[in-house]
Amino acid sequence: MEHRPIQLIVGLGNPGKEHELDRHNAGFWFVDLLAESFGARFKEERKFNADLCRIQIGDNEVRLLKPMTYMNRSGQSIQAVCNYFKIVPTEVLVVHDELDLPTGVARLKRGGGHGGHNGLRSVVAQIGRDFFRLRLGVGHPGNRDMVIDYVLSRPSAAEEGELREAISEAVGVMPILLGHGDERAMTRLHTRNGQAESAEKAGAGSGPQQGE
Repeated sequence: MEHRPIQLIVGLGNPGKEHELDRHNAGFWFVDLLAESFGARFKEERKFNADLCRIQIGDNEVRLLKPMTYMNRSGQSIQAVCNYFKIVPTEVLVVHDELDLPTGVARLKRGGGHGGHNGLRSVVAQIGRDFFRLRLGVGHPGNRDMVIDYVLSRPSAAEEGELREAISEAVGVMPILLGHGDERAMTRLHTRNGQAESAEKAGAGSGPQQGE
């Protein structure tokens, strides 16, 4: 099925200085780097309860969004922006932290459920399941009872370096996604870092991903 290029890229995270370096804010890290890479700056848009900016990727104008609602109400800002700019779910890319991928692995995926991620749960509730996702692996603490504290804390220096490298690689794939479509972007991103792919197949433990 053909889809129009992505019109809206959303980074999920929590507002506030205390959350800036949390694993749960990996989505914010991504859109911040993407905006910087294309010379844009976010501006507060109170009517959307979000920070918003526009960038030009090749022939495509794309809006970048950081909901300021806290994670578990992210869908409200996304729905408001989609309604205002007449963007449909298949034109939305949501970028989020992913427990079930090793740190340093980034994966593109279209559709699916929320997997226990409270940000995705809110997005699905507001716009349905058909949006595109960029999953940024943060690893798993090994015990589901530790998940909340884990995602709401800063990764180690080594893990942060791996995560930011994966984010940089994913930012580099955005022109391919916008200009050439899903399959070529997935091929480029998913064939990077074969060792990380093997680690993914070994399987991180699953469990609900929580956070405010």
